[in-house]
Amino acid sequence: MAGSSEEGQVIGCHTVDAWTQHLEKGNESKKLIVVDFTASWCGPCRFIAPFLAELAKKFTSVIFLKVDVDELQSVAQEWAVEAMPTFVFLKEGTIIDKVVGAKKEELQQKIEKYVATACA
Repeated sequence: MAGSSEEGQVIGCHTVDAWTQHLEKGNESKKLIVVDFTASWCGPCRFIAPFLAELAKKFTSVIFLKVDVDELQSVAQEWAVEAMPTFVFLKEGTIIDKVVGAKKEELQQKIEKYVATACA
């Protein structure tokens, strides 16, 4: 079970530099990246956080990144995030899907779908 210590968990990006590094690393790895745009004052974000952590444990081949929109406002603006939580699905730098809102089932289904196509 060798692998980076970040495998199986949601990685919080607290600086634009950290965000850029994780994003570039993820794009190069060609793995599915799921970015959670969240906010500390947002109830639904807090509600879905434990579920996201569970998904990260379950789908270890997926990179989960978390961005606080107040902390990294420039990133949120760049990605046109208007509602929290917004989950953006990326593959090699391209946005392939999006889930807006704390929709557990939809989030899990989309991850399963993209993980399945990646293995094909």
